[in-house]
Amino acid sequence: MPFDTDSLKKFPVKPGVYLMKNRRGTVLYIGKAKNLRQRVRQYFVKGGDGRPIIPYLVSNVEEIDTIVVGSEKEALLLENNLIKQHKPKYNALLKDDKSYIALKVTKHKWPRVDIVRYRGKPKPDGIYFGPYTNAGAARKTLDLLHRIFPLRQCSDQEFLRRTRPCILYDIKRCVAPCVGKCTEKEYKELVNRTVTFLRGHDKEIVKELYKEMNQYAEALEFEKAGAVLETIRYIEKTIEGQKVDRPLGVDADILGIFREGEEVVLVLLFFRGGRLTGARHFNFSKIVQDDAELLRTFLLQHYDSLEELPHEILLPTDVPEVKIIAELLSEDRRRKVYLHAPKRGEKRALIEMAHLNAEATFKKEKDEKTIRERTLLEMQEKFHLTRYPRRIECFDVSNISGTEPVATMVAFTDGAKDSSRYRKYKIRTVDVSDDYGAMYEVLIRRFKRAQEENDLPDLLIVDGGKGHLNIALKVLKELNIISVDLIAVAKEQGRHDKGMTAERVFLPNVKDPILFRKTSPILFLLQQIRDEAHRSAITFHRKRRSKKLIKSVLDDIPGIGAAKRKKLLRHFGSVKKIREATKEELLKVKGLSERDVKAIQDFFQQ
Repeated sequence: MPFDTDSLKKFPVKPGVYLMKNRRGTVLYIGKAKNLRQRVRQYFVKGGDGRPIIPYLVSNVEEIDTIVVGSEKEALLLENNLIKQHKPKYNALLKDDKSYIALKVTKHKWPRVDIVRYRGKPKPDGIYFGPYTNAGAARKTLDLLHRIFPLRQCSDQEFLRRTRPCILYDIKRCVAPCVGKCTEKEYKELVNRTVTFLRGHDKEIVKELYKEMNQYAEALEFEKAGAVLETIRYIEKTIEGQKVDRPLGVDADILGIFREGEEVVLVLLFFRGGRLTGARHFNFSKIVQDDAELLRTFLLQHYDSLEELPHEILLPTDVPEVKIIAELLSEDRRRKVYLHAPKRGEKRALIEMAHLNAEATFKKEKDEKTIRERTLLEMQEKFHLTRYPRRIECFDVSNISGTEPVATMVAFTDGAKDSSRYRKYKIRTVDVSDDYGAMYEVLIRRFKRAQEENDLPDLLIVDGGKGHLNIALKVLKELNIISVDLIAVAKEQGRHDKGMTAERVFLPNVKDPILFRKTSPILFLLQQIRDEAHRSAITFHRKRRSKKLIKSVLDDIPGIGAAKRKKLLRHFGSVKKIREATKEELLKVKGLSERDVKAIQDFFQQ
């Protein structure tokens, strides 16, 4: 039943949030307004809201809930929280399926810099810098840091075990705090300079280093002065090589938007200390929000998860609530952020650069999507599939050395990885060496559930030859599933190390396998799907085995539980070193009593 527009007369005229729902009560869209009655009425008045997708939204709306709040700021916060909670179809929602690559300065008495990947909000276990466009760019920066600021690179366990400097000390890549070659004050100064450098304040570092060099020279410590001069030259050379011809002298993020039809790409350029250091893009499809609403949602969702804010964020268009958003983002932060949409000058040119990047990304992905669609259509024709293989599920079983059998399922949607649909299975009912039995078990479990949830794929791929194909046929027949197409993919002699060679595809009720030329796009896609399934299964299997192998002789020591075993292994690194440790060395492990130490030594003496 369509929404009763007469009920709009009863809507409040105060600020708040509205939730549009379909007949099943599913939230389709969430918006905010200064005047709820006036804003919602625009959706149902001819010409009130000219966005092309509005008629599709309105035709499905049967109920609209409103929540009145005291201010526009409260409405913004509530809208953002409700979008995250309900994940409406027509709102932009940032997904955390992409991992960020960043550099982390660890929280430790003697910190180090690590390359890390994280999803969503970073953990409060250090200071994060980034994100970087790729791991290569992060490694390049980390290598530069090691050359300029010789912080420790070893693990915490190795740091504790060190009795003499490693080779990094000899080549001047570490100041060896592990063996007291530098004071805590000197090391802290190195860490502070590293953080300052990562925040883009290169000139401040160079200024400090010149001052330090002059002090060494006046004290006639020419060797130290020469080492500082070498560091200065390295930094100045790096700055010169990385400098972008832009006047921004502060940390800034630049946003650009490109739209075509129902598809939107938003690009984010990162400028740190006046240099372009990286970029990210975000895709949105079939969203009702205009550019200003999309920016509002993006700002509240994206920057909420970041520990460090830039000084300013340049927007491609005006956002009415920009001051309130800046206030919300700056709460409980080290610095306040300035949001604005420049209309002219160099900053507007940066917006245009972001727009061009968004357009280029859109066209590149559109071309890739077209290629994937063409490949899937060719696959449908080549394999005589009854359906277009929009969603593909592929299964692989792993039982290396006949232990801990597991299986995994990977999914590809529209020819691209769909990691949110991946599944992992522990094999429960069959012998470890029964590969066919394991495949039967996992397929029965998956497709029974898929049947119940009406979530069947278009194409099922099993990793293996005719035997695995017949097992899959048996499962589909037992469950009376006729709407899912099936193929099996195998390499010559079952090997997974030969690249794109000798791939064979087996079809139901067809005697001979189908072979492809090496350059076939179908072959490339099949190899990508099958190898992803194999990688996922091997990774899961190794995790299971490693958990089992963690059990060591330490488990048999009276009074030493899991927590103490973990501390011992972290401190010493191996059972052998624990066995050889003296009483004094064992007592250095936090949490161990003299009674524990006696139990350990008695056990190993026996």
